[in-house]
Amino acid sequence: MARSDAEARALLAEFGIDEAPIDPVQLAEKLGVLIVPQEMPDDVSGMLLRRGDEQIIGVNQKHHENRRRFTVAHELGHLRLHRGRPLILDTDTRVNFRDTVSSMATDREEMEANRFAAALLAPEPMVRRAAREADFRTAQELVHLMAERFRMSDMAMNYRLINLGVIADPT
Repeated sequence: MARSDAEARALLAEFGIDEAPIDPVQLAEKLGVLIVPQEMPDDVSGMLLRRGDEQIIGVNQKHHENRRRFTVAHELGHLRLHRGRPLILDTDTRVNFRDTVSSMATDREEMEANRFAAALLAPEPMVRRAAREADFRTAQELVHLMAERFRMSDMAMNYRLINLGVIADPT
């Protein structure tokens, strides 16, 4: 099991969460992370700011609710998996941004944070159980049903189902 998946599973177990949909904002709050919806450029989904014991996730308030949920889960992935990148300020602060480049997951930390977010929002056992119980005719219908069930975008759920081997090809 990948480190991202193991960390997501451990976080869910830590708080006894075993039913979807998972609320990443509630998890963040339980971890003492402040969630701040704010105005951001369209190509920035969110950011994680760490300063000492303070942890803040900024989320683009203009984005769709499902995207904001994934962004919070993604930033929690950075929090659990990565030390953060330095940002030159007048204080000792570390920041991770989620933007159009990071959402394409071209670097290792972004791929891990995306994988963590998918595993947190759509845990494998829950996905497999829901897929077995779903009434669908096509892979596209399954993706849509599962996306609604787990409150994710169709695209994010499509990737999750492919990565879990539930479906073979993108819909």
